[in-house]
Amino acid sequence: MSNIGLQVRQAVPQIDTVVADYAVGYIQHVSNATEDSVTASQINIEEELNFICQLLKDAGGKKEQVEKLTNSVASSLKEQLAKNLSKLEVQGDTSKRLLDLSLLQANTSKRDINTSLALLGASRDIEHTGRQVESRVDKKKLEKQERKIAKKVAKRNNQFVNYEASKLLNSKKDEDYDSFYLAINPLELGTSGAGKSKDIKIDNFDLYVGDGKRILSEASLTLAYGRRYGLVGQNGIGKSTLLRALSRRELDIPRHITILHVEQEIRGDDTPALQSVLDADVWRKNLLQEESKINERVEEIENLRKEFDEDSLEVKKLDSERDDLENRLAQVNEKLYEMDSDKAESKAAAILFGLGFTKESQHQATKSFSGGWRMRLSLARALFCQPDLLLLDEPSNMLDVPSITYLSEYLKTYESTVLVVSHDRAFLNEVATDIIHQHSERLDYYRGSNFDNFYATREERIKNQRREYENQMAYRKHLQAFIDKFRYNAAKSSEAQSRIKKLEKLPILEPPEDDKVVTFNFPDPDKLSPPILQMSGVTFGFSPDKILFKDVEMDVNMESRIALCGGNGTGKTTLLKLLMDQLLPMEGMISRNGRLRIGYFAQHHVDAMDLTLSAVSWMSATFPGKSDEEYRRHLGAFGITGSLGLQKMELLSGGQKSRVAFAALCLSQPHILILDEPSNHLDTQGLDALADALINFKGGVFMVSHDVTIIDRVCNEIWVAEDTKVYRFPGNINAYKKHILELADAAGVVRRH
Repeated sequence: MSNIGLQVRQAVPQIDTVVADYAVGYIQHVSNATEDSVTASQINIEEELNFICQLLKDAGGKKEQVEKLTNSVASSLKEQLAKNLSKLEVQGDTSKRLLDLSLLQANTSKRDINTSLALLGASRDIEHTGRQVESRVDKKKLEKQERKIAKKVAKRNNQFVNYEASKLLNSKKDEDYDSFYLAINPLELGTSGAGKSKDIKIDNFDLYVGDGKRILSEASLTLAYGRRYGLVGQNGIGKSTLLRALSRRELDIPRHITILHVEQEIRGDDTPALQSVLDADVWRKNLLQEESKINERVEEIENLRKEFDEDSLEVKKLDSERDDLENRLAQVNEKLYEMDSDKAESKAAAILFGLGFTKESQHQATKSFSGGWRMRLSLARALFCQPDLLLLDEPSNMLDVPSITYLSEYLKTYESTVLVVSHDRAFLNEVATDIIHQHSERLDYYRGSNFDNFYATREERIKNQRREYENQMAYRKHLQAFIDKFRYNAAKSSEAQSRIKKLEKLPILEPPEDDKVVTFNFPDPDKLSPPILQMSGVTFGFSPDKILFKDVEMDVNMESRIALCGGNGTGKTTLLKLLMDQLLPMEGMISRNGRLRIGYFAQHHVDAMDLTLSAVSWMSATFPGKSDEEYRRHLGAFGITGSLGLQKMELLSGGQKSRVAFAALCLSQPHILILDEPSNHLDTQGLDALADALINFKGGVFMVSHDVTIIDRVCNEIWVAEDTKVYRFPGNINAYKKHILELADAAGVVRRH
């Protein structure tokens, strides 16, 4: 193996020095492992050399030369390994004869601090599958070089590569929450982030999604500590991809800045909801465990001291170990004090209560909650951890109006940085201090703006850009006309040349982009004579001891614009199903006009779609009777135009699937639209189009929604479901939000951080 460095450079002539040294060192490490009686039986040569093979290919090596090299090395190492294993069978593992386990156990009193820290799980070794090894590689240089290689590969393949650190640095692909949290946010005692800036500035980076599509080009991301940023843009533009890249530190964020991303629901198990939130703070959890182990060991040392004379060497060793442990314990206690560990349970309970969890449900197992409630638990865990950078992706999609109101109030006094993706205008207006607009592979900043200010400023900016572009185009046309007319005129040739130079010096302006115009169009129904849809004395529950609501009196007519609000679990969706005749009341009567047609939009509408079909094919199979051309024309009224109607629906975005669902419910020309969370998955343009269509609709609208903006624009009646009652609220949606905050303040769950 002596000339392996030369072989590597011959196989990959253009290889960077750091990578070459690393590859040679790694191969030498594998070679040494085959000679060691302890590790010889554990080594997997094929797996180790496959890693080196891929590394050299990524560094620019040709496939044939690299594989020739690794095959040659593999053959040599296998021969060496076979000899050592056969020798091991004859002689046995002589290395283990150096230590007598019983002797170690008999002399536990002589442990030093390093042994104790090892028992506490505070090993300083680098993790590696199968064994612990000491790396002599400069990790910072290696990571920098791997990023460099990844960038070259990305450029060559025109795709974003999430470079995977070497096996020595990162051996786990599927890590649990605790491991991932500590990998992203390493806990270091004795060091402090005090005095270090927690601002984030990442300049000149590109970002790709897995299919090679570039979503950001030479972009810059700037996040000032303590500001709350709303990240907005059309569906499919790559906002969630940017959040994931930040959450995994694929972009260069200082290590002392802690990050947490609310992306998916937690896995349900037997852990109570409150304990699940407490466990989310992995730092606190690990420190408490270490505190317990140190105290146990200190107590053990006190007992062992009694067995020896006060002046003995054993007592001195035990005292030295105890002093080291007590120093470590002081660091642990200091960190726990910094994070207000003693107040953690009350803080977690207040957050859960604000997000809709009753005191009883906080002690239920997480597996007993539905997916939506487990998403709330994920949000509660993030708020409890209070990271320096909190990343939220459409948090309002999983919350009702009371919970959104609580969340917005909580975030207003959040001391760290927040970056939230949302299409909820009212939420962004209350929470955001700045807006970042992602579009055209770039990020535009609107500092000191909520959503409404951003929207108005952007409109004005586009008008100015269009005016500047049109003026320049007119000036270019004027110059070009003079040049064309007098270029070959001897008397005017000098003036023509002057204008040519002016034309060349003009900056090249791009025409301002226009947002895609999305329109919804609900067909006008024929008139019906009242009563249309009535509830009289309706009582319902899934069992006599679990009544959802009693004695409901409600009238829905062709002019109705009703929003039904209330916390999750109060029976809002159940009430819609009663109106749809999907459930029967326990008491009371629901009367419907005999000619009434209802269009129902279900919250989980996608579940009813065959996503392997195109929108046209699905509508043809589900609602037969029209030609494909008629279906395409109808879908076009909801923004599903061109090839979108002909491709499989599994390839459509969430917002596009929602538009298909809206198109389908209108095929029967309904008199009443009953909508359950219609705003989910729609971007700003889609929400505007939906609101305009509902305002212009000639029939009645009855909706359950968490989107305050669409309720405020469309509905003139607010009904509330709470405490087994369904009643009309005396005021608009903003008055209802104020009412919620008053109740929350009375309960002491808002602004208690």
